[in-house]
Amino acid sequence: MEKSLPKHTAENLRPPLTNIGIIGWMKANLFNGWFNSALTLLVTYMLWLLVPPLISWAFINSSWLPSGDQCQAGGGACWSVVTANIRFIIFGFYPHELQWRPLVAMIILIALLFYSQNRSHWRKSLFYAWTLGLFVMGVLLRGGVLGFRGVESNLWGGLPLTLLLSVFGLTAAYPVGVLLALGRQSKLPIIKSFSVVYIELIRGVPLISLLFMSSVVFPLFLPEGLVINKILRAQIAIILFTAAYIAEVVRGGLQGVGKGQYEAADSLGLNYFQTMRLIILPQALKIVIPPSVSILISAFKDTSLVVIIALYDLLKTTQTTLSDPKWMGYSAEAYIFVALIYFVCCFAMSNYSRRLERELDTSL
Repeated sequence: MEKSLPKHTAENLRPPLTNIGIIGWMKANLFNGWFNSALTLLVTYMLWLLVPPLISWAFINSSWLPSGDQCQAGGGACWSVVTANIRFIIFGFYPHELQWRPLVAMIILIALLFYSQNRSHWRKSLFYAWTLGLFVMGVLLRGGVLGFRGVESNLWGGLPLTLLLSVFGLTAAYPVGVLLALGRQSKLPIIKSFSVVYIELIRGVPLISLLFMSSVVFPLFLPEGLVINKILRAQIAIILFTAAYIAEVVRGGLQGVGKGQYEAADSLGLNYFQTMRLIILPQALKIVIPPSVSILISAFKDTSLVVIIALYDLLKTTQTTLSDPKWMGYSAEAYIFVALIYFVCCFAMSNYSRRLERELDTSL
């Protein structure tokens, strides 16, 4: 019969404290050599020099009151530039007494996006929910029906306009990019040539040029008396520009699918459309989730370029606020606020893409 080890012997078998817990992690990751130890000490010293003054500037000595009277006397951040102008920064020139309407429209849009992120909700009912939500958002923003006072689109601005251009622009650009990618691989010369010329032409010019063309050049070719909304023209330019980059990303995914998949589809008697919809595209789109999201995040940030055609998006309303002599010199605080909004939106997109990758991972 085996005898149990003495208690002191079992305790001696435990790993030393320097190899487990926080001390063990620091030893393995921060002080596992003279070079890493020197870098750790250097970074710690730099943080000691930067972080306390930053906290003092941003929080301890800062001013938060909407009046902003303390900004001149204090030596900290003047967040009053945000709190005093928050409604204009968020809603632009939308009538002050009606700003509850774009607020409700944004809440509906965010709620739909949050509900749609769960793949188990991707049913026909979700399509009906989006259809109803878009109708309600259009009624709220535009008005003119159901007793709502009409508001011209040239008064739309701020965060609602940014979300409008980005969400609907990116949503429409992705399927267009998929079609262009399929067209570039088509065996039909006309379709392939058109796709190649379009993709290379659009990728060869900056988005600013497309926005200028949509705002200045395109109206010159319209019949007299016909006017297309400036927001719609900017939206189309963003869609066309983003779709060209999405097309090349998706084409890379299509090339990553082995020929055996096509042969398997042929052996099952599937036609081209069934092969692409059921076999090829699901695999290709899963492969290109990371680069696709990178393109979409870049496109989301590029919507701020509409300021050059006098659309008052979130960045433009912030710049207009800073043109007031009362708030000159406090641009850092205002732009930090705007940067936080962009960061939250981009981080949400990136986080969702990582979760989608894990859900679609079939390698386990």
